[in-house]
Amino acid sequence: MQPPPSLSARRQWLRVAIMTAFLAAGALCGPGRPAAAPLSLRDTVAAALEANLGLQISRHEVEAADARKKVARAGFLPTFSAAYQWEHRNEEQGIDYLIPGFPAGDNVVVQPQDEFTFVGSIRQPLFAGFGILNQYRAAELGLDIATLSEQLTRLEVIFQAKERYFNLLRITKQRDVAAQTVVQIEAQKEVAQNFYEVGMSPLNDLLQAQVELANARQALEVAHNDLEIARARLNTLLRQPANTPVAVESIEAYVPLDVTLEECLARAMHHRLDIRVAEREVQLAEKEMQIARKDYFPNVNLTYNYYQRGEDYRVRGGDDIGDTYSWDVIAAAQWNFFEWGRTAFGVREKLSRLSQARNRESETVDNVTLEVQEAYLRARQAQTNIATVEAAVEQARENFRINQERYREQVATNTDVLNAQTLLARTMSNYYNALYGYHIAQAFLQKAMSLEVLE
Repeated sequence: MQPPPSLSARRQWLRVAIMTAFLAAGALCGPGRPAAAPLSLRDTVAAALEANLGLQISRHEVEAADARKKVARAGFLPTFSAAYQWEHRNEEQGIDYLIPGFPAGDNVVVQPQDEFTFVGSIRQPLFAGFGILNQYRAAELGLDIATLSEQLTRLEVIFQAKERYFNLLRITKQRDVAAQTVVQIEAQKEVAQNFYEVGMSPLNDLLQAQVELANARQALEVAHNDLEIARARLNTLLRQPANTPVAVESIEAYVPLDVTLEECLARAMHHRLDIRVAEREVQLAEKEMQIARKDYFPNVNLTYNYYQRGEDYRVRGGDDIGDTYSWDVIAAAQWNFFEWGRTAFGVREKLSRLSQARNRESETVDNVTLEVQEAYLRARQAQTNIATVEAAVEQARENFRINQERYREQVATNTDVLNAQTLLARTMSNYYNALYGYHIAQAFLQKAMSLEVLE
């Protein structure tokens, strides 16, 4: 039976194997594709705003609302119309021209067999039960609502971009921690194996290190998958293929909160776009109720008509046309004063819609208050956790280093080293969760206050 190779021989063999593996991987992969330049937070937000379809839909809705406002404004102006008509009768129509005391006279034609008529009209509404005015004001409110909704969509896209940006950073750091954990446990396994081979530690130390290494490699694989999912989510927001290589600039610093909850709530009550939309919807419901009441009043219109008659298509009179050109002005009032309650029931419906709008406004205020308070408390909690875990990271690192040294001196157990490494990995993970959780909570608080911050 051959004696086991010495420790120096095993290490030399391991270095040769690693170098061979790297050379083989390089030969198989060939020259790699250059990595994409990391995106800054501002660039990510700008790209998301440019690519988002929901924001483009909101912009088109603003254009449509502006067109509806212009349509309603045209209701104040006069309308111009024209009509051209040809009429053929079975025979011309006339009357006998009689003078009392004289014999019967000639037959006078008053309607020729073929008659062409042109009519030009100008119609100006004078009063429509305030319907035209209220329709225009309702269109103005519709444009305001569409504009505010576009701004709401913009704020939501900004938040989504920040949330996915910082989530990608968080998972990247988690992957790095998992990779470092694998390296550390591999080193500990090598030490445990060397000690076992020379009889300085029992077999269970080596087995424990091997099990922990398998668990660490599994956690690293999970972290790799989570990272790919985070990249796919960011790519989807930017409307590019999910597997597009994407990297983001690392952000380690943070700006502590310098506002109180009361200040955040006050700002939200004055500037929150949801509340302004709800207010406009109440005003719009009031206008729609007033529009429904317009049929309680008569409609008054002023119309000017110009007539031109003729016996041929040129409409220039004729032998049997007595009056070629004429005009008239008509002022008319029309009032449908009984329609079996149609107007009353319509007004009752709009009153119910108005009550709904007012209830939605109150509900929106309550939801905004809750959302701001939740966002603020989450940001404060994450900020506190950052300060707490920041100090714990250095302590965990020092604890891991001491236990490694103690194990090499055989005054600590393998379990002590593995526990210290687990503690370090968990502390690092908690730190990155707190850091990037704070950035996400801060972005959510900014959205909750309708505060647009691009970075």
